[in-house]
Amino acid sequence: MDIGVYLKERKEAVERHLARIVSRWPGPGAPGGELAGAMAYSLEAGGKRLRPILVLAACRACGRDEVEAVYNGACALELLHTYTLIHDDLPVMDDDDFRRGLPTCHRKFGERRALLAGVGLLCAAFEELGRSAGELRLSRKEAGEVLEEVAAALGGGGVVGGQLVDLESERKEIGRETLNYIHSHKTGALLRVSCTLGGRLARADRKKLAALAEYGEQLGLAFQIVDDLLDVEGDSRVLGKTAGADQARGKATFPALYGLVESRKLAAGAVEKSIAALERARLDGEGILGGLAGFVLTRNY
Repeated sequence: MDIGVYLKERKEAVERHLARIVSRWPGPGAPGGELAGAMAYSLEAGGKRLRPILVLAACRACGRDEVEAVYNGACALELLHTYTLIHDDLPVMDDDDFRRGLPTCHRKFGERRALLAGVGLLCAAFEELGRSAGELRLSRKEAGEVLEEVAAALGGGGVVGGQLVDLESERKEIGRETLNYIHSHKTGALLRVSCTLGGRLARADRKKLAALAEYGEQLGLAFQIVDDLLDVEGDSRVLGKTAGADQARGKATFPALYGLVESRKLAAGAVEKSIAALERARLDGEGILGGLAGFVLTRNY
């Protein structure tokens, strides 16, 4: 399958579904409409939509069609991702002015509304996960495992924990172990759970879930390394955010610790490991997940 075509088609489908989700929120002038407007602003700003696409691809690899109910669960991951971006951009965090080529949420709406917009997206995501589990008629145990795993990926043992260590490591000399901790939690956890969520929505067995987890873990590593490389070598106009921002803040990055050449090797090695995990479980007959790993390695935004 042509991975470029797959990405384009699934991104368009995700965008349509996200628009339907937003249409259920309060409109302008209605109670809660101002908050919903800030939530929608950041959600509709664009992006690769990689996380929901990973949910869809993993679900398909495990034998379930990409039906409407699966899109509910997939789009929940984009709501969660957008929440993390809004909070990551806040002045108390990274204090960024642009995201996806537009003013960040707090620059557009103010810090209080941006903070609450992030929380609103977090809650909306779990609403969509619950809706997906119900429509797919997952058992109470299966639905509970979905919610537990996604919540764990976001919490202190996942994105939130990685964000704190990242902030506290700025302008400090840290070792490779700490760097790996930061990025396996801050970035990798949400990518990993995107893959396993797709498997859970398809009722995959433990062997397949383990393979998807390993695939997602290695994919997350490759994604972060490439992100760090783009911060050094990328074009702000293409990235949609300010290139060089990590270096300016004294962030711990792979190029800073490993150098550019070794970082590229590490990213390529992580992609090889991600594909090997799929091959051992015979999970990617159509080559979609492998193609997505290739996209992560070669992307320029």
